[in-house]
Amino acid sequence: MTHSEAPAARPPAAPRRPTRSSAPAPAEPSALLTPEEAQRIAQTAQAVIAEIATVIEGKREVAELAVMVLLAGGHLLIEDVPGTGKTMLAKALAGALGTDRARIQFTPDLLPADVTGGSVLMPGSGELEFRPGAVFTQILLADEITRASAKTQSALLEAMEERQVSVDGATYPLPEPFMVVATANPVEMEGTYRLPEAQRDRFLARTSMGYPAASAEARMVAAQAGPPPRGERELVDALRARTDPAEIAAQVRAVRRIHAAPALVEYVVRLAAATREHPQCALGASPRASVHLVRAAKARAAMSGKQYVRPEDVQSVIGPVWRHRLHPAPGAIARGIDADAILADVLAQVPVD
Repeated sequence: MTHSEAPAARPPAAPRRPTRSSAPAPAEPSALLTPEEAQRIAQTAQAVIAEIATVIEGKREVAELAVMVLLAGGHLLIEDVPGTGKTMLAKALAGALGTDRARIQFTPDLLPADVTGGSVLMPGSGELEFRPGAVFTQILLADEITRASAKTQSALLEAMEERQVSVDGATYPLPEPFMVVATANPVEMEGTYRLPEAQRDRFLARTSMGYPAASAEARMVAAQAGPPPRGERELVDALRARTDPAEIAAQVRAVRRIHAAPALVEYVVRLAAATREHPQCALGASPRASVHLVRAAKARAAMSGKQYVRPEDVQSVIGPVWRHRLHPAPGAIARGIDADAILADVLAQVPVD
């Protein structure tokens, strides 16, 4: 049920009973980000975005969001109708980053072990040996995630939150960087399992691709349908890696050192409280949502070459980061009030200072 697209070999089998097999993370400097580091992150981000744009026509803002989520150390949920480039975006992101990638096609008969891996009885020794699943990669495409059962969906929870997998009492670390790009079709509901709110909350951002502009669609059709035919595989294989996994992992850690003033953190907390108290909102932003918003704002600031977060960085990313976490009240839905309207009202009501 799993299909890996990366040419790289699987990670080596872990010892039979490791206690805590993950190596200690490298110590992060306590100093704030230097101007040189900020510029380096911005240059890398723009190079990756430009490379993705060579195969994703007319959707630069979606490519920017994907890179922002990666730098923030989060995961991305893409909900849209078929054929709009959701899968292509995940493949292009991995190609431009130079990372390993794997794809899991979620189906009703997919099992948790197909995602995480499991212990296999070795015929020679009679001992159990762990065989890693498709989750042991760097960019994981969880295609049509809502088509698998809740039990299988939950196999990703620990991986997304803690960057590790626990099987038979042993813990195995995931490679760095690690990002889940999940796709879902919001139109066809037959044969699907609704994504639990606990798992939706683990996605740092949610977006949709949308239909391209007519000119961009014409270029895409000409590139993929003209002679000689160039399908998705050929287009992705032609991408140039603009960075490497080690550099990206270091930049993800560096983004955490961008300065977020106490007053800005308080601003985010007030925004979260305002969503919980909003009369048109049945379920507001969680504490995890506040953490994710600050991380996303730091990544957005880094992509602009800044060493600190400003309120406009928070305001520019609050939509994709909080939109999928808010639930309008039934009466609000009947009046056509959605999460975006609630967020616009909250931003207007909560002062920056």
